[in-house]
Amino acid sequence: MSEGRAARDHRGAARREPAGPEDGTPPDPRKALRRDPRDPSPPAGPHDVPSAARLVAAVRDFLESDVLPAVEGRVRFHTRVAVNVLGMVERELELGPEQAVAHADRLSGLGFASEAELAAAVREGLDHPALVAALTEAVRDKLAVANPAYLDGG
Repeated sequence: MSEGRAARDHRGAARREPAGPEDGTPPDPRKALRRDPRDPSPPAGPHDVPSAARLVAAVRDFLESDVLPAVEGRVRFHTRVAVNVLGMVERELELGPEQAVAHADRLSGLGFASEAELAAAVREGLDHPALVAALTEAVRDKLAVANPAYLDGG
């Protein structure tokens, strides 16, 4: 992580860097795979711990803490891209189901069953009072996954 730049969690919010052992060795990335004992909810579905979200987080943390400091140039650039992509995947896994329901509700509120129907109506000159608000919320949801810093003016 570069000087003066805070680390970000999967939502784009500032996060505390994991503390390594007292001897200065890097933190154990396997710890990110373990289930948080304070989380009372059992794993959902047929898959055991770690969840897909935790696996993605562990890979992202490994790239950030172990790989980025050790590489330069093109490999460093591509590692940063991979870290950003994995952050997007984490956010989509977390936010996606709720966003999908909200999006379907927005479409339904406008009288459409799909984005294709809405797009066709917009091309034909749709004038609906809730259209701008629905599109604004759709873009906010996309930004919450792609780059939440844009929502904060960053």
